Amino acid sequence: MTAVVATSNDTLGHAVPPFTPHAISVSLPTWRDNVGYEEGEKRVVESMVSGYPRFFIHLSIQRLASICELKFGINNEKCLLCPSKRAADHCREFILARAALSGISPLVRLVRYLVRPEHAPSQPSSSSDECVELHIILFPADVFPIAKQFWQHTGMGISSRFAERCLAILDSQQSSSLASPPQPLASWRSPYKAPNKHYSKHMPGPPSVGVESRSSVSLPSYSREALCKDQDTYIEERYGRNLPLSAGAHAKRALRRRIAGVLVHDTMDDGPHGPSAGALDAELGPSRRGVKDVTENDVFLFPTGMAAIWNAHQLALAVRPVAKSACFGFPYTDTLKILQKWGPGCHFFGHGQDSDADTLEKLLEQTSPENPSTPPILAVFTEFPSNPLLRSPNLPRLRGLADKYDFLLVVDDTIGNFVNIEVLPYADVVVSSLSKIFSGCANTMGGSLVLNPQGRYYTAMKQYLSTNYEDVYFNEDALFMERNSRDFSQRVRIIDANTEDICDYLRARSLSGGTQRGDRIAIKEVYYPKYSCPSNYAICRLPEGGYGGLFSLTFTSLAASRAFFDALPCLKGPSLGTNFTLACPYTILAHYNELEWAAEYGVEEGLVRISVGMEEKEVLMRCFEVALKAAEAATALVN
Repeated sequence: MTAVVATSNDTLGHAVPPFTPHAISVSLPTWRDNVGYEEGEKRVVESMVSGYPRFFIHLSIQRLASICELKFGINNEKCLLCPSKRAADHCREFILARAALSGISPLVRLVRYLVRPEHAPSQPSSSSDECVELHIILFPADVFPIAKQFWQHTGMGISSRFAERCLAILDSQQSSSLASPPQPLASWRSPYKAPNKHYSKHMPGPPSVGVESRSSVSLPSYSREALCKDQDTYIEERYGRNLPLSAGAHAKRALRRRIAGVLVHDTMDDGPHGPSAGALDAELGPSRRGVKDVTENDVFLFPTGMAAIWNAHQLALAVRPVAKSACFGFPYTDTLKILQKWGPGCHFFGHGQDSDADTLEKLLEQTSPENPSTPPILAVFTEFPSNPLLRSPNLPRLRGLADKYDFLLVVDDTIGNFVNIEVLPYADVVVSSLSKIFSGCANTMGGSLVLNPQGRYYTAMKQYLSTNYEDVYFNEDALFMERNSRDFSQRVRIIDANTEDICDYLRARSLSGGTQRGDRIAIKEVYYPKYSCPSNYAICRLPEGGYGGLFSLTFTSLAASRAFFDALPCLKGPSLGTNFTLACPYTILAHYNELEWAAEYGVEEGLVRISVGMEEKEVLMRCFEVALKAAEAATALVN
């Protein structure tokens, strides 16, 4: 169990979890801080040393990008960094297509940069751990906001560990060739974000880098938050938190087996070459994912959860006749953006309730006769349950429509997770963000895509992926993910129990729960699968499954929302599915410049989303009592 960590204004901009070099969240401890972040307020922006990786470009990646700009850029070009040529090609195509919509025709250049130690061969094998192949997309600085959309939506940029590997090689080259210490080129405390309408109102541009001479480039100085790289690696390997990079293949095999549900004995042990779960002689059995034919070969790993979703959409476009997709339910924002910006567009059924299923069916009935030889839509993408309203769609009904009208059904089970729910029997493809509860530690990213072998188009999709899938999941990220996920099931059980008790307590004191507390009622609604579309959730809930660790609250006034959030003594920042409790004012962070639009679908401005952790239940309950009292006091003042 972990203890609740009370936060204060002193933590603003710090890594979450604290003292974690590759943290995937950032501390925004007050409502005012979150608004300040969206407004680009200097007080907030200049405090940030961390952030969610698809929005805040990690300091190590920023540093590597500046080196690449100095080495390869012309006319003050900026760049993004990708792990493969194919990803870089997609990035270039996206920039050109989106720029054309604004009447711009920028020059976008691609550079392949093989980063290797001086002693390494000039043509290393593809399996070499010594060398890193980096693909650089260079473009005019004023196009950066468009390029950043690709980074944010697809999750196909390099990871911070990938960048650190490159920097370590470059630093070793410099130390062997320069007698004097390197000089910093720029300050790297300030993050930069794209002016995406979902995330900010006033966005600073990318950091500038002063250049005196391109013939003699010194690498910017760099300091770790705690230990130097050699010390950190030694401790990780010596005390069992991880394994050498050479164990990456074993770690990925273990992950695919764990996700496929085929391990007879999922041990916590390591063998001589990597995780025992990834050993060639590990005992395997039929899948426990509800489709017994699933094997590890039906599981495909990606650098992020959004990369899995983006690739699922690309897969659908590749194997089926091109048509609009449908997004069923109010999803995490970048899922909708992927469906809108790639391919011919998207039908949006934002409430995700049975009435939307009726509307979808009418659309299919009307559209199908127009071209009987072509399916009326490409695919339906849906979350089970949804983020942030925790609504569960009627999957049997969607499956029936998919079979009748010949489209793919893609289900994101991140929030429910496969310990609690069984959605694969209804889906053609299941995608998930492994960065969330599967990892729990909030120190690495990852995503998965699982094909249903019983699906109508399984063979076509499997053949396409067999030819076109490329493994760009960085080995070190996979090693951390594998280690983190070994106790996934046990952690989920603890978090499920904590969350259900907290939600029952809060709902009993809410308007939706029928409380009789008069003019002091602060909570309007508790959004949680137990109460939100419960019959749909029950269809897919496993016998021993719970309701997950995420819930959202709406309040009777914005003052109550602010008071509750500010008083809640837990870590606060973006992301979810952490081993510790994490809260955020979701609509402020995700839809700040479209609050009215979001509210049309029930995602209110004052909504607070909470991801419950593994803390002692009694301690957690006291924390929520404190926050509720503050909200009720604020409500009494308003009334």
